[in-house]
Amino acid sequence: MTINVGDFVVFTKSKTSSQPSPRAQEIYPAQHGETYSYTINKFWKVIQVFDDDTIEIETRRGKRHRLDKNSPLLRKVTLWDRLRFRDRLF
Repeated sequence: MTINVGDFVVFTKSKTSSQPSPRAQEIYPAQHGETYSYTINKFWKVIQVFDDDTIEIETRRGKRHRLDKNSPLLRKVTLWDRLRFRDRLF
């Protein structure tokens, strides 16, 4: 997958909490039902692409993270994503 500076990407993040967020997907309760495991899609913008197959991304609030660009949890935003989640993109 070719990712360039300025591209929007979606990262599927795994989370665990006692109360899943409204955007949670694939929700599974713990064995005793006290917590839930779920995934949530994070929409980020690519700030920099490095030679070691990593990218630096930025959240809407300015936080930066470095990710492996070959991660199966990472994908580029599609046209459908742009239309459906336009309020969550920059």
